[in-house]
Order: sequence, then structure tokens, then C-alpha cells
Amino acid sequence: MKFDVKDMGLAEKGKLRIEWANQNMPVLNLIKKRFAKEKPLAGKRLGLCLHVTTETASLCKTLQAGGADVYVCASNPLSTQDDVAASLVKHDGIPVFAIKGEDNETYYRHINAVLDAKPVITMDDGADLVSTIHSERKELIRGIIGGTEETTTGVIRLKSMAQKKVLKFPVVAVNDADTKHMFDNRYGTGQSTLDGIIRATNRLIAGTNFVVCGYGWCGRGLAMRAHGMGGNVIVTEVDPLKALEAVMDGYRVMPIADAAKIGDFFCTVTGDINVIRGEHFKVMKDGAIVSNSGHFNVELDIPALEDMAKKKRLIREFVEEYTLPGGSKVNILGEGRLVNLASAEGHPSSVMDMSFANQALAAEFMVKEGKKLKNVVYGVPEDVDKEIARLKLTAMGIKIDTLTKEQQEYLASWEMGT
Repeated sequence: MKFDVKDMGLAEKGKLRIEWANQNMPVLNLIKKRFAKEKPLAGKRLGLCLHVTTETASLCKTLQAGGADVYVCASNPLSTQDDVAASLVKHDGIPVFAIKGEDNETYYRHINAVLDAKPVITMDDGADLVSTIHSERKELIRGIIGGTEETTTGVIRLKSMAQKKVLKFPVVAVNDADTKHMFDNRYGTGQSTLDGIIRATNRLIAGTNFVVCGYGWCGRGLAMRAHGMGGNVIVTEVDPLKALEAVMDGYRVMPIADAAKIGDFFCTVTGDINVIRGEHFKVMKDGAIVSNSGHFNVELDIPALEDMAKKKRLIREFVEEYTLPGGSKVNILGEGRLVNLASAEGHPSSVMDMSFANQALAAEFMVKEGKKLKNVVYGVPEDVDKEIARLKLTAMGIKIDTLTKEQQEYLASWEMGT
């Protein structure tokens, strides 16, 4: 079996950490139990380009239990947990091509290693598998049933491809499921991003100006958690509705040009390019701490900062200090990559339980229905979304009401009125 991981000696540590995470993923475990009996993915090769974490390992094991041959590479050069990668290879026989800190050349070599297995279903976090197939590995398209996509950035890329009529197979946008973005993006990103910032810096949030760039679901979660730790939250936005929502939620809203002058912490969560640029770095306070929790590090214009700085040094693990011509310093965390994975462990397992339940069921849906689908981006079926929510509530020991027959008839009626 071919694979490329950092150190197979880390496998035992990884196995224990996977077991710990899996204890808090009851929905995925229920799906795994059914998959083991029914084998809905039997004989299917799945190519996964995801963050190689303990939670992802539980997804891999679930897909494998369903009969799939699983091949894995990282969706970000700094997000791999090397002990997890080693454990998947040693204990589960899953080919993994991922090393934390790999360079760009190795990153794409690993993507192509997964594609060499000729997967019939792709599972992406950022759409790099799909984009590589469409640009460099077009010979694989004929054999692909479809794909799934985990994150906002990837869905944006894929919808653009579909709109331009260049997408050659159907993809399910797992990110658009309510049980994914309303929980993973908000509560997962909110907690894990702050975790990454604090682990990297050991700085106090309380009493500081904390600038959140973007007020989508990730931004909402991050603002909520930063405020909860005593931060004075400032939101920057381009969407008037989201900006208005941030105001109504009690935060200050202003352009990034103004926020740059007063912020102590900055974090981008937009999915767009060059959100914090050279002119913003130039006016920041001495010692400003800048991070990104969007999928790609392009949200920070680091090349502009590199050109501007007269000195750069790694002052602390995951903290690069840039000294500007005037003597002030700007600190970039985790090379501008996903700070929650670069310097921490990513989302807690309980929230990834729902996200990866969606991934597993979306793969099953694609096996059953993929050949009937058009080459567009589909949402997760509503009944699947609600079933995952129901299972999560059951696992948490929470019961809810059901509609009475009278209530059902009332909601279906137009005659009853007031």
C-alpha cells in the first residue's frame, strides 16, 4: 500500500486520540453501524481531500465500514495531525498522503496520489480535488459518479463552475445543510478559532479590540465567542444585511480601513481574497495580531506585508513577527492559514459529528442517485438534514414535541384563517 505520512511511530498516539474524539460522535457512529450491515458504498473508491484530523478519521472509518475503498490527502498544508495520518495507515489500512507543514509542491503531489486511485466519488474541503480533476486530470471525469463539498469556499468555487457550465459531474454541497453551517461554521469555528489564537499567542482577549472580518456563519460564531471572553468586537462587512445584523447583535461595524487603526486582534472569515491589505497593515498598532480562519490564506495579503517589512522572524511557534519601516510590528499567526488547525486541533468532535454525518449520507446519496443527476451543485436532501438533527437530539437525551393531527391539518389549510 502506498502512503506518505510524517512518522509511522506516531500511530499509537493517533489511535488513542481518534478513540477519544469518536466517543463524542454518536450520530456518525449510528450511521457507521448501519453502513456495516448494509454496505451501501461496497466496491466504490472514494477520494477524500479533507483536514486530516481525529474527526476525519472517524468519517474514514464510517465510509470504510460501508464498503468503500478510502484514499485520503490533506485539504490544507498546515491542517494535518501527523499522528492521525499514521494511525489511519497502520491500524485501518487507509492510504493517507498528508504531512503537516508540507510545501505547495508536496500538497499537489499528494492530491494527485489520491487521484491516481481513480476515485468514483470525491469528497472535498475547498474543491481542490474537483478543480485538479477539471484542470489536470480530465481523463478521470468519465469514471466519476459525483462529489461532496464540505466548506463555504469550496461551494462558492463549485457553484461558479456550474454557472459557467464547466462542472462535469454533480456535487452535493454539504456546507449548505442546516446541520452543517448553522453548527459547524458558527459554534465549531467560533470556539476553535479562538482556541488557535490563544494557543499561538497566550494573550488575553478581555479588554482588547477584536476585529472580525466577515459576518457569515463563521463570523457570527467568532464574534459571539470573542465577545463572551470580554473582547470589544468590531465587525467589517461588505454586505449591508449582514452588517445590519452585526449592529443589531450589539457589535461596532466599520470599514476595515478604520478598524485597522484600532484593532488589537484581527481574524478574517470571508472566503475572499486580500481582505486585509498592505495599506491596512501599515496603519496597525504596534504588536497587532493578525490571523485567518477562512479556507485559504489569500484573505491576508501576505506578499504585500513581505514587501513592506524590513525584518521578519519567528518569535514564537506559529507567530511570525514582521517589523515595518517605522519600527512597529505586525504578528501573523500560522502563516495566515486556518488558525484553528494551524495552531490548534480544529473543531470539537461533537459538532463535526453532524458535519461528517452529512458527508457520509451524501456519499450514500451520490451512489444511489448520482447517475440520474445533472452536472450542478445540489443541496443535502431536507429529510437527511432533519434526520441528522433528530439523531443528534436523541443522542443528547433531548425530546421535542410532534404536531397533533389537528395542528397538521391547520398548517395545511387555507380555509381556517383566524
